[in-house]
Amino acid sequence: MAKIHPQIERKAISGCVFVLINSSAKRLFCYLRIDSLPQKGYHVIKIQENHMKTAQFVGREAEMARLKGLLSTRSANLIVVRGRRRIGKSRLLAEFGKEIRSYFFSGNPPASKITAQSQRVVFVKQLERNGIPGVQPDDWGNIFWHLSKHTQKGRVLIVFDEISWMGGKDPEFLGHLKTAWDMYFSKNPHLVFALCGSISSWIEKNILSNTGFLGRIIIDMVLEELPLKTCNAFWHPKEMRITAYEKFKVLSVTGGVPFYLEHIKPHLSAEQNIRDLCFSKGGLLVREFDEIFSDLFSRRKGTHKEIVTCLASGPKELPEIYKELGKSGGGLYSQYLDELVKAGFVRREFTWDLKSGKYRKLSRYRLSDNYLRFYLKYISPNRAKIEQEKVPESMLNNLPNWEGVMGLQFENLVTHNYKTLWEMLNVSAEEVVMDGPFFQSPTTKQQGCQIDYMIQTRFHTLYLCEVKFKKDKIEKKILDEMEEKRTRLIIPRHFSIRPILIHVNGVDESVLDAGYFDKIIDFSQLL
Repeated sequence: MAKIHPQIERKAISGCVFVLINSSAKRLFCYLRIDSLPQKGYHVIKIQENHMKTAQFVGREAEMARLKGLLSTRSANLIVVRGRRRIGKSRLLAEFGKEIRSYFFSGNPPASKITAQSQRVVFVKQLERNGIPGVQPDDWGNIFWHLSKHTQKGRVLIVFDEISWMGGKDPEFLGHLKTAWDMYFSKNPHLVFALCGSISSWIEKNILSNTGFLGRIIIDMVLEELPLKTCNAFWHPKEMRITAYEKFKVLSVTGGVPFYLEHIKPHLSAEQNIRDLCFSKGGLLVREFDEIFSDLFSRRKGTHKEIVTCLASGPKELPEIYKELGKSGGGLYSQYLDELVKAGFVRREFTWDLKSGKYRKLSRYRLSDNYLRFYLKYISPNRAKIEQEKVPESMLNNLPNWEGVMGLQFENLVTHNYKTLWEMLNVSAEEVVMDGPFFQSPTTKQQGCQIDYMIQTRFHTLYLCEVKFKKDKIEKKILDEMEEKRTRLIIPRHFSIRPILIHVNGVDESVLDAGYFDKIIDFSQLL
């Protein structure tokens, strides 16, 4: 038997676990699924199912309910499932598919030698693994016809995973798919056909905005990060014995991305988990950054990396981004930013007019992905030491500007969990006119002002939320800081102001005694 390298990747497939020597989990997963492994340097071992368990499926109750609701309809359903890489798209569909006959297909990741023909060859090999042999890879129309013959009756789920990889190099792919849907697949009233992918910009342009698919997509499901109350399950069965502060330290690295959270070891401290994932040679989150930009953005990955690096220090307006990157501006960088937004790594946040309750043209781009910021701030500068296994044990205790970066990460977690925040403030969705980080640019008539998170209601109430992440209790100086922001903010007449403090590790008695804040919310309640 071939010698197995200690840095291996594991993936559960069709009730078995395969082990493959390589550094790219996503790429290996595709190789295994299509049964087309390279001949040199790769050795596959098949292990019995009971030797290793797949991670427990956590959360996604609302999304699962929507999918299960499709089974009670009387017509075929064509749906789109998209979202950030590692966000759990394939896993959600796999869990849904446990109840019905399912066919999963995946495109090959981008590479210089991958062509439209090789993608068809890959697909045909997957057909064979699904019990549909003898199909020639010469034409997508013929391939889809053969698949339709095996899915024309009964409850069936078909998943095309990473569809942009599958059809991105073939201008005829989508036309054949649309025709096959109209003529064959849609004739089975119990069929669910899911088009799935991480490159949302491609899906929007080529499917959702394609007149050929107009009126055919029943659901466009965009998966977001898991809410904090769901993330707590990844520390089971020790979640009650671990402090919220320690969990937040891990979440400042992973965000609510389920694939990352699945690799937490509850019996280890936050520092040990972060070291294993981020500062150990071959660690999952050491390699992940390069794989994200290679798989999703391919040739333009350098430009996308420049943009997220620029945003790692905090939100910026478009002219600020151009200035920091030394660019003169133009539509190309706006397009790249839009791709990062649609991929789930960046958010474009518009400020708004308080009188009218409508968006202004002014906007900022914020790096909304905790992992990317942590990588750029701490993993990337130490990459050489990590590869040489020379990271000192004490490094995690001496990361530069740790509290400042944690503050930005905590703000991301709060804004991702805005619905829970509304509940904690007893604000219903019907009341909300606008919400989000709010900023007021300085002019000759007004001072600049920035509110971490603000809610404007139809009852002319402004909830000014100050988000603070500190190891120690928040002290009385927060009152002066918040009052300074309130006085700078240009507030229309007849508006009520309700200052809110959101924290995770307690506040000093002097803050409570002052009675300044209408509500003080301990976000650790969610963990």
